[in-house]
Order: sequence, then structure tokens, then C-alpha cells
Amino acid sequence: MTTRTPHPALAVAPEVAEAIAEGRPVVALESTIISHGMPYPQNVTMAREVEAVVRDAGAVPATIAVLGGRPTVGLSADELELLGSDPGVRKVSVRDLGHVVATGGHGATTVASTMRLAGLAGIEVFVTGGLGGVHQGAESSMDVSADLTELSRTRVAVVSAGVKSILDIGRTLEMLETLGVPVVGLATDEFPSFFSRSSGLPVPMRLDTAEQVAAMVRATWDLGLESGVAVANPVPAEDEMAPADIDDVIRQALADADAAGVVGKDITPYLLGRIVELSDGRSLATNIALVKHNARVGAAVAVALAASR
Repeated sequence: MTTRTPHPALAVAPEVAEAIAEGRPVVALESTIISHGMPYPQNVTMAREVEAVVRDAGAVPATIAVLGGRPTVGLSADELELLGSDPGVRKVSVRDLGHVVATGGHGATTVASTMRLAGLAGIEVFVTGGLGGVHQGAESSMDVSADLTELSRTRVAVVSAGVKSILDIGRTLEMLETLGVPVVGLATDEFPSFFSRSSGLPVPMRLDTAEQVAAMVRATWDLGLESGVAVANPVPAEDEMAPADIDDVIRQALADADAAGVVGKDITPYLLGRIVELSDGRSLATNIALVKHNARVGAAVAVALAASR
């Protein structure tokens, strides 16, 4: 079972620390989506609304970032504003944590680094928009997200709307299988593709309620398995973008990124921003809707896990 005593290197907000100590449900939230995933001020508004969704569903929100070189679990309103508006905030994955801590910088945590810090804090559930994965053309670029490796080694249940549509979803699912990461679809037989409910690919397994997901997560860890659990939660039907519509936009965004020479950790923020422009803002509205939906589901899973502890 995940430790319930936060690592001493973390700064944990009093409300979050109290909930962890008492075994109450807590939901971790990433900060890269604030600093690098959406434009200001929609990003800060979204962050506050998602925290409110988690609270309304009976859990304590814990947005995670590195502030002044200190990994911080649970942010104030002013800290959320800083993350959303300061262009100097770094995008920080697991490999970058030591550097940003040592240099005293501000860092927005990716899925991988948020998972790692959530695990160190004793938080069992993490909500994000979409997972990273195997990039298009990875057979030559070797561009594979650290999110996948982290899922194989950190005991945190991650609720997402699937893999980001800009990625190679089929190869990502194959990589998750190779790494031994359980991937379960919530009330769906088809793996979602972030902006859309469908990808044309089946989910490896299906469950229909948050309580069933929590039971599977607990059983996985009780068996001594060290991986996280990826919970694929499709965007609500009324908010999705049709695959035919978003596919054309993604192709154009990928071509633009290639022409501009954008690579590495800059590629995902560039593509998401370009997709917002090319879709006239429709993708941003869908992104916000799916994050809120994931927050509701993640909170329900956290509540069920706390009840089973």
C-alpha cells in the first residue's frame, strides 16, 4: 500500500497533509496543463474550477508543482495564478526535478513528475487530461514519453481521457502492455483518444463504476504489483470533437511543427496551442470539459479507495 506519510522534502498544504494523515480521499492534479497546456487566463480559471469539482465530489484537491525549488503539494490561489501567468515557469518531468530543486526555480509538473511526487506524498489518485505516450515517427526519433515508464513504477491510479490525440495511440498501448501497466476503460469497450470518445482500438479491460475501478486498483497493489493503473475515461459525448474533424487539425499541426523544427519537450505544448488556433477554440473547450469530467471520476475513485483502506 502507498505510504501515508509524505516525504520530508515536500511542502504539503495543511489541508492536504491533514487529509492524508486521516486517510481521507485526496486527488492529485498536475500543473503543466496550467503553465503549458492552455492560454492565460483560461488556464487559471480551469485550474480553480477543477479543484472545485474535486471538492464537490467529496475529495481534497492537491495541485502539484515546484515553487522556489520546493516540490509543493496543494497550491494557494496566488500560486495557481503564478503558474498560469509567469512565462518563466519550466516544464518539469522526472529527470528535471533535481535540477529545478537545486536551482531554486519554479516548475510545472508533467504527468510523470506529478505521479512521482503524488506517490511520495502518499496520494493514490491523480487526474489529468491525457497521457503522454509514443510520438508519431518514434521509430526514428525515439520520442517516447516518460509518463509510460512512470506508470510502470509508481503506485498511483491515473484517470485520463486516454492518450493525447497527437500521439501514436496503438504503439502507446503496446508499450503499456510491455511495461505491465493495467489499462482499464471506464464504461467503454473502446480506448478514447482525448478529444474524441473513440480511437478504433479496444481497451484491454473494462469496468463500469468508480467503485469497481477502486477495487481493481486495491487488488493490484495488494498483490504487491508496483505499477500504477491507467483509467481511460472518455470525454462526455456532448463535448467531444468528431474524429474526422480533429484528425485533419492534428495533421496540419504536426506538419506545422515539423516545418518550424519543434522537437523534444516543446512539441506537445506547441501542438496543443496550434490545435486550439486551427480549431477556432473548439479543442480548448473540449479539453476543459474532459478535465472536469476526469476530476469527477477521479474523486469518486479516491472516495472508494479511502473507504476500502
